[in-house]
Amino acid sequence: MSKVLAIVLGGGKGTRLYPLTKDRSKPAVPFGGKYRIVDIPISNCINAGFKQIYVLTQFNSASLHLHVARTYIFDDFSEGFVEIMAAEQTLTHSGWYEGTADAVRKNFIHFRTQNPTHYLIVSGDQLYRMDLDDMFRKHVESRCGLTIACTTVTREAASALGIMKVNKKHRIVEFQEKPGPDKDISDYKIPQELMADRRSGGKDYLGSMGIYIFDAALMESSLDNDLMDFGKEVIPKVLSETPVNAYIFNGYWEDIGTIRNFYDANLDLTEINPPFNFYEEQKPIFTHRRNLPASKINYCTLDRTLTADGCIITNASLSRSIVGIRTIIETGANLDGTICMGADYYESEEQKAENARKGIPNIGIGHGCILKGAIVDKNARIGENCRIGIDAMERKDGEYQAWYVVDGVIVIPKNAVIPPGTVI
Repeated sequence: MSKVLAIVLGGGKGTRLYPLTKDRSKPAVPFGGKYRIVDIPISNCINAGFKQIYVLTQFNSASLHLHVARTYIFDDFSEGFVEIMAAEQTLTHSGWYEGTADAVRKNFIHFRTQNPTHYLIVSGDQLYRMDLDDMFRKHVESRCGLTIACTTVTREAASALGIMKVNKKHRIVEFQEKPGPDKDISDYKIPQELMADRRSGGKDYLGSMGIYIFDAALMESSLDNDLMDFGKEVIPKVLSETPVNAYIFNGYWEDIGTIRNFYDANLDLTEINPPFNFYEEQKPIFTHRRNLPASKINYCTLDRTLTADGCIITNASLSRSIVGIRTIIETGANLDGTICMGADYYESEEQKAENARKGIPNIGIGHGCILKGAIVDKNARIGENCRIGIDAMERKDGEYQAWYVVDGVIVIPKNAVIPPGTVI
């Protein structure tokens, strides 16, 4: 009987998502108003019936630990679990993960106790909905020891991914990790026989999604060495020794590992027919259930806007925006293309009085503020009559007084204080 052990890779520094990863790991970054990024891969695993899941973490992992512990609670009869495996020191290694493969290798001592027949490796920073059970069935049918999930990409996107050449039987015959834009990879184009599996739009190449299914024996033998990274080292090694199967995925898939991609993927959720649909009852995306009241909307205009639980929005205008949990938006505010991640708590009247005494704004968006093209992280305090992203001015990427500009997106970091009347 097959037993699949799922492993979510979430231990990277998340430098491309900075400053959202300044105080938290990448999988713990809020997404879509009420979720965390890690909820996506974990939910895909659970919906496929793979309920024994380890999440490998290393940097700024405290909030991720807390979220997982509060969210993924299984009863004694399900035999399921979602457990955090943080880097640890032992007598045989120093602790820090040196790469994706190294992270898995250092945790074999824990994985083996589950006696898995197969390992499922998924990334912690991608937005997709995949039938991983179908991928597993295709893996077993292929009689290969390794299956790599791949999706069609353009030549431009291929530069940032592992690119595979496949034959008509879906066998991977060659693999290149992140071929530069100047390198000729025209012979890697999808074969004519597989054109039915391909989406339109100039996506002529197959890029690795960083999702792998290994037979347990092959996984352990391929990591019985000093290789550090799956994409750069382990996959080419396995390809040189044994047949490898490609699972071609034709659904929506987006790498949300950069500020621009993160911003765009969030705002895509506000479309009438979003490319990623959270409203699938049969395959829900799970997250922490909070005991929050319904959002209160007073005298507002909302267009293509998502509002999470516990918000209070008064006499404001919002367009193509996302409003996270417990967000307070005061009278006269105008938000366009803005992501508010919300707050971790409500301020009491006593706390608000103390804020007034100190001369700092309350948590939330103040009176008369206008925001466009911005990300406002949790617990940020934006004073009244601020203008953010509105005025015609040069905004170079970089760190400024209490905000950042990254990929052209204005980011107000967690716990930031923006004084009244600030123009950004």
